[in-house]
Amino acid sequence: MSRPLCRSWLLGCWALLAIPAFHSALLAQEKPAAPPQPVAAEVKPADAAAPEVIDPKLAKIFAGSNPTGTADLKLMQDHVRKITAKLQAATVGVTVGNAQGSGVIMNKEGFVLTAAHVSGQPKRQVIFQLADGRKLSGETLGLDRSTDGGLMKITEGKDFPHLDMGDSAALREGQWVLATGHPGGFQSDRQPVLRLGRLLLVERTVLTTDCTLVGGDSGGPLFDMEGKIIGINSRIATPLTANMHVPVNTFKETWDRLNKGEAWGHFPGQEPYLGVRGEKDAKNAKIAHIFPSSPADKAGLKVGDVIEKFGEHDITDFPSLSTHVQERQPGDRIKVKVKRGEESVELRLVLGKKGE
Repeated sequence: MSRPLCRSWLLGCWALLAIPAFHSALLAQEKPAAPPQPVAAEVKPADAAAPEVIDPKLAKIFAGSNPTGTADLKLMQDHVRKITAKLQAATVGVTVGNAQGSGVIMNKEGFVLTAAHVSGQPKRQVIFQLADGRKLSGETLGLDRSTDGGLMKITEGKDFPHLDMGDSAALREGQWVLATGHPGGFQSDRQPVLRLGRLLLVERTVLTTDCTLVGGDSGGPLFDMEGKIIGINSRIATPLTANMHVPVNTFKETWDRLNKGEAWGHFPGQEPYLGVRGEKDAKNAKIAHIFPSSPADKAGLKVGDVIEKFGEHDITDFPSLSTHVQERQPGDRIKVKVKRGEESVELRLVLGKKGE
């Protein structure tokens, strides 16, 4: 796919990569607030497999050049063969309930990066299938639905095969990359399947490649040619050779929330809707307009009300209200505290879905 791919178009034509049973888990979610400061130092894997040293000629090709003949192709092939085993060793099959996806172990303690639509919700039971044949138990932790990033942890065993995280901010379009996963779900007689491709689009919250992915690859890793994790398989576009991945830096930026088991954000097409407009230039969250039949209208909010609390969050102004609405999902039931004249009023509402 050519360079002019835009994020809005890609998200408009997305399709989930998980095995179909995952799809129902996706049907109601939201967009995160500004992420906390990166905590990369806290999540850097210990004793990860060392990145491969690449021949300068090969490094130039992997950075975005084209191979010029069979000798270059053989160099590329030899390098891929050299690192395949360690990439496969860290790639795991993931089973949550009756549905399957993929993931990648990013430290020896057994933390697993995956896609949010694979993990579904925090504190779910997970079965991990390792490439060496082990079947281990674990649990889901946090998820950011807006980027489709999820975190899980293996809860039995120790000293797992794992790979280091790279820097997705340093990526450039045209770079060669590798994706692994379990297309069609985990199969005991098959190692994780490896696909070679190139980066087509690099943005802060989404990477697009032409690594062909299918159902079951969701949550599997995207690697640079040194074998570092740079993304997580997320969504299929049209055609199948234009696929989207969660940049690994988004996991670093939100690590504390993910590790605590928080769930926030919404998937594309599932934007929550409150149905109010704030008073212009107000220094608080004063309502200037309520849309008829909106969740706000049905809950009894009135023009002139000042929203002071939304769920457990204090609201200081209208932008802060918008941020906390976007962190929710359609269908969420929220307690809202408002100042109405001299009174303090508590209301309950159910968020709608934008466009409905």
